[in-house]
Amino acid sequence: MGRARWVPVVALLVLAPWAAEASWGGFPVTWYPFLVLFLGPLYGGAAVLIREAARRSGGGWPVIVLLAAAFGVVQAGLVDQSLFNPGFLDDTEFAGSAPGFAEKALDYVGNHVLLSICAPIMLVEAFLRTPYRHRPWLGGRGLLGVGVLYLLGSLMIFADDEDGRKGFVLSPEQLGLAVAVIVALAGVALLPRWRRAPRPGVGWVPHPLLFGSVLLAVHMGLWFVTGWFGVGVRVAVVVSVVVLVPAWSRRAGWSPRHVVAGWSAGLVAAAAGAAFAPAYVPTSAVLGVVSDVVVVLLAVTLAAVAYRASSHGVISAGSATKAVT
Repeated sequence: MGRARWVPVVALLVLAPWAAEASWGGFPVTWYPFLVLFLGPLYGGAAVLIREAARRSGGGWPVIVLLAAAFGVVQAGLVDQSLFNPGFLDDTEFAGSAPGFAEKALDYVGNHVLLSICAPIMLVEAFLRTPYRHRPWLGGRGLLGVGVLYLLGSLMIFADDEDGRKGFVLSPEQLGLAVAVIVALAGVALLPRWRRAPRPGVGWVPHPLLFGSVLLAVHMGLWFVTGWFGVGVRVAVVVSVVVLVPAWSRRAGWSPRHVVAGWSAGLVAAAAGAAFAPAYVPTSAVLGVVSDVVVVLLAVTLAAVAYRASSHGVISAGSATKAVT
């Protein structure tokens, strides 16, 4: 791809911070340039590194998801430490609405998996043609540069005692728990089983639009379940996805459009919920409405165009199955 290999990298550096912090209404539209400038190295850098690790190892989406979960624990557990800080939201519009630890862990880490890493990677890859869609983008120097960028972005948040960690410091027990989970997730991601290309099997696979529609309904339904009941429902949903999606992805009917529909469902649901989520910063009523409309239009447009583009370069159902698993 030559110099063109940097185009998807830059796209991911732009999309990841928007998806992570703005797609659900966290910031008004006027803040988008600042998000890209200050949080692009953090979220975009992590997304690029995770995507490169998965594509270089041949592990595909299972490795991306596992490393995205590890990143979620790194970010929420070690960098801004929001996972353990009970007062993290006290100076925001979310003050007084902090969930319990289990619910917070599922939501924080889950949102990092979906919005910070996987949805942006899906969107960028959907616009690339096979075989470039699943090839590494960067060489050694490029990876080093992005790695340094990510570390600087993380250090900037960690060192910001007022708006980053907000004066909170992990206890040794909390640090040990976070590190243990990170190591476990990264260790599972390194297993050689993810590098074995599955043979396309036979069996029913839902239509991509049906698959995405059901997931969209599930995401929106989770808005209404909280507390320990909500934790149980979320765990049941995760287990169901972990069981069903790998089974379907090994069948001949599975295609890149299933990948786009699946991750787009969460992105569109987040955008739809922006109207009900207060921004981190005080925002006028007019700007709030405009921002909510913009984020929905962006999410739906990106998902629709990615869905249409995702079939480019797919030669057969078998090759599609190998590419997206």
